[in-house]
Amino acid sequence: MSLVNVKNHLKKWEKDQDIQEFESSSATVLEAANTIGVKPERIAKTLSFRKGESDAILIAAAGDAKIDNKKFRIVFGEKPRMLTAEEVLAKTGHAVGGVCPFGLKEDLVVFLDISLKRFSTVFPACGSSNSAIELTPEELFTIGNGKRWIDVCKGWESE
Repeated sequence: MSLVNVKNHLKKWEKDQDIQEFESSSATVLEAANTIGVKPERIAKTLSFRKGESDAILIAAAGDAKIDNKKFRIVFGEKPRMLTAEEVLAKTGHAVGGVCPFGLKEDLVVFLDISLKRFSTVFPACGSSNSAIELTPEELFTIGNGKRWIDVCKGWESE
């Protein structure tokens, strides 16, 4: 059902036909990169965090980016606390490995990390552990209902 919800969401932008479905898994950054044939950093992973006591937010970031606790605390005023797999499914309607900002079960606030801006296109999941779509970072922001670009990651910057 999750992939169907994503297709319905992407239909509004005439992007539903651009979803790629694979025989092999794309559930992790490395699996997705190998399956699609791109560098892992071009995979747009969607991370789910608790905000306050019961709210949740999503952050899309580059595949090689890691959440920086200090930056996260500065932007959101609290330490990062990831949702459990059960909470992710309940809030997004997508199981871990297919989480994306499209076709969400709940109306969650979506942020995009600036780590994605260095690429002409990136590959977020599409609601299943064997799907993806190629989008520009700006398309991901628009289609994924991004609230704003943020800087909460580390490990991706050029040395």
